Amino acid sequence: MSHWLTLMLESLPSLLWAGLIFTIPLTLLSFVLGLTVGLIAALIRLFAPGPFAAVIKFYVWIIRGTPLLVQLFLIFYGLPSVGIVLDAFTAALIGFTLNIGAYTSEILRAVISSVPKGQWEAAYSIGMSWSQAMRRTILPQAARVAVPPLSNTFISLVKDTSLAAAITVPELFQAAQRIVATTYEPLILYVEAALIYLALSSVLSSLQARLETRLNRYGGFLEARS
Repeated sequence: MSHWLTLMLESLPSLLWAGLIFTIPLTLLSFVLGLTVGLIAALIRLFAPGPFAAVIKFYVWIIRGTPLLVQLFLIFYGLPSVGIVLDAFTAALIGFTLNIGAYTSEILRAVISSVPKGQWEAAYSIGMSWSQAMRRTILPQAARVAVPPLSNTFISLVKDTSLAAAITVPELFQAAQRIVATTYEPLILYVEAALIYLALSSVLSSLQARLETRLNRYGGFLEARS
């Protein structure tokens, strides 16, 4: 037991450093870019002409219907066969962005559609253009509804970044794999990595709960004033 505890303490700095340098940046960048892609895709599905909406629908179908690991392999190992060579971090960033974009587009499309049509009519009645109505009226209301599912997507992404180890990104899980290769202690190292992911997910879940509570209070305040 003391040997395992010593090994965990010795490996902890390396795992945390890999998480700080690769896992967290990969998660944040992928989510921000994916959310941007998702918003654009959702708006195209809802308001663009049929052919453009069909292209986005096909993109969402492909991404949601194939495993994320396969998508990463196609980008990192498959694209070089057609002359497109990407470093591991960039390939992972593209893969996670496209994946998050597809899933968040469905979330955003649903929450935007859920805003009552009367809100559009009210915005138009005071002279707002389509873009003004979207920015000032529709998106703020949709954002409050979207927070829980988007937060869950973000928490899942934190854990999914471990798949980047399969394409040689030196993130937290691959750091554990490298230590295992020298210590031959897979059980304790993988348990330690799992505990770190668990801690990150727990902290994010707590922040999500607080954010939802504040948004619910703010929503109740607005309803009371209306």
